[in-house]
Amino acid sequence: MMNELYVLPLVVRIERATPPERTDALEAAAMAVLSLLDDPGEWAAELHAWQSTGKIRKVVRRARGAEWRRAIALPGRTVEHRTAEVRVHPPVPLDDWPRDLARLQVGGTELADTAEPPPAEPPILWANPDLDMSAGKAMAQAGHAAQLAWWASDADERAAWRAGGLAVSVRTAAQEDFQAKVTAGLPVVRDAGFTEIEPGSCTFVADAPWLYGRVARS
Repeated sequence: MMNELYVLPLVVRIERATPPERTDALEAAAMAVLSLLDDPGEWAAELHAWQSTGKIRKVVRRARGAEWRRAIALPGRTVEHRTAEVRVHPPVPLDDWPRDLARLQVGGTELADTAEPPPAEPPILWANPDLDMSAGKAMAQAGHAAQLAWWASDADERAAWRAGGLAVSVRTAAQEDFQAKVTAGLPVVRDAGFTEIEPGSCTFVADAPWLYGRVARS
């Protein structure tokens, strides 16, 4: 019997008057995923069911006002990061979302950076400069990159990362650098092609000094 497909719901708060910076939202999504991986708490069974399928699908939805209040009333964990608030919920079956999450929109996450992000510090999740992704899509992909980096880290490296608040930096790579990173034995996200981009596209590379050579070179 095949394992039931689970998905990890992420909700980003986007108020009309005060939308988050794009980079902040991407970093908050990655940190939310890491928070659940590091300490699943009462959702260990759901996390296991999700990861045991061999897929780490994530879906990002947006909420504001009463929608956000309903979302945070459901089981989950909120990460606040600079201008962004992202809530990660325990994994759910693909076709059985809680009603108040299922009603939220996937589209409409056209976020932008209005100021230069602070200096990047590792781990850095590098986005492919040749792909045009909505903020919601990029949030999910950044979450994938953080998860692959976590899996590739040993206990001491995870402990140091935890001591730093599970922080990540998300930046868009220079065109001449991205392919070199893809072939450097670093964790690489290859998209399944469900939305927006072609299947197999390399969307993100996770980069930290301890990650080089950890995975099979592309």
